[in-house]
Amino acid sequence: MGSKASIESLRQDSGLQTWPANGDETPPATGVKHKSLFSPRHFSPVQTLQKSVKATTPSQDDPFEIARAFQQHTGLTFANQSLIIRALTHRSSVNESPFLIGDNERLEFLGDAVIGLVAAEFLYQRFPEKREGPLTAMRAYLVRKETLARFAREIDLNRHLLMGRGEVDSGGRERDSTLSSGFEAVVGALYLDQGMEAVKAFLIPFFRPELERLQTDQLTKDAKSRLQEWSQAELKETPSYVTIGATGPDHDREFTVEVRIGGRVYGTGSGKSKQQAAQAAAQDALEHLAAHQQQITDSDYPESH
Repeated sequence: MGSKASIESLRQDSGLQTWPANGDETPPATGVKHKSLFSPRHFSPVQTLQKSVKATTPSQDDPFEIARAFQQHTGLTFANQSLIIRALTHRSSVNESPFLIGDNERLEFLGDAVIGLVAAEFLYQRFPEKREGPLTAMRAYLVRKETLARFAREIDLNRHLLMGRGEVDSGGRERDSTLSSGFEAVVGALYLDQGMEAVKAFLIPFFRPELERLQTDQLTKDAKSRLQEWSQAELKETPSYVTIGATGPDHDREFTVEVRIGGRVYGTGSGKSKQQAAQAAAQDALEHLAAHQQQITDSDYPESH
């Protein structure tokens, strides 16, 4: 099953038909033409951030007011208000409000998949000449925790998340993991409420400047740094470099190094020093990343037949 088909299945077959009995999310009724209520031309993440510098955090006592304030702040308008309230609800707040019956973790799960698909399509269209390996590395950068947390801060999501007092006191509003998860949940809610085109209109204004930042950074980053960024974002692992051989006389040695991720060899390189050989191994891994990535996907996320 392809990625887009998988996401559509999640949208249509995610248990939402039980709403409103359990307060869960629900998409628009079948057969109803649902016009997008999001107007991308009125929204700029940076402009929104600049306008809200002096704003105060809305009262956490009223989830409906929080949701209204967030929509007014970002320019988003949800037809189903239960979706955006759920998206803004951190699990720490559920037991502290009589109005809240579930957290945003299911929407986070969906949003993660949707963001990955939109990023992949955006890069595919933007770079028709690039092979899968570099595209995979760029996608990993766009969807990594730190990047999504930066997007969340640009729209002041931290001010609008519903959180328990203990979580707030421990710095939860500035924690990258919390902000990136909240951003994914908002995207998941937007997808269910208005569909893929609205999600693209929301995400692409974030992706464009971030991609420029990535391309600038890559001009000064070596192969080892780029491979480590991809590995940590995609596999939650740090590459290790192992010298497997050395040939030639002492004054003219040539070293051979393997780069391993999670115990698996991803590339091999040679050089006059161990550092040069490690850089060559990292470059070899980046160039063969397409084949490795497909094997990882097949083993970790087997397709349904």
